[in-house]
Amino acid sequence: MLNMIKLTHLKYKKMEWKVIKTEKDYQRALKRLEIIFDSKKGSHEGDELELLGLLLDNYEKDKFPIDLPDPIEAIKFRMEQLGYKQKDLAEVMGLKSRVSEVLNRKRKLTLDMIRKLNEVLGIPTAILVKDY
Repeated sequence: MLNMIKLTHLKYKKMEWKVIKTEKDYQRALKRLEIIFDSKKGSHEGDELELLGLLLDNYEKDKFPIDLPDPIEAIKFRMEQLGYKQKDLAEVMGLKSRVSEVLNRKRKLTLDMIRKLNEVLGIPTAILVKDY
């Protein structure tokens, strides 16, 4: 096994990386990443690891984008995390009935609500302003 790792290491030692464009390139890069994963920072392989990480990240962002969550689902999720009930949000959004309307998608979030939800719940405004 050790000889196989050494051979693989020698095979890829002078490897020059380019932008990852295909699934085959991606799989090849992942295999190389596994081999050099524990490389020391500042070494030739450490630099290669850093570059390879950037290339993989770029490919994954392009091929597997993660969209922002739905604003209402983000509010519900954050409420659950904090142990909040609808009545707790009434202080932020006005009335308990208004909170219910928003969470049931019968009323849109206002700019004032968005600002307060961002401040109190810490939900990014980029998520709260998204159409739903």
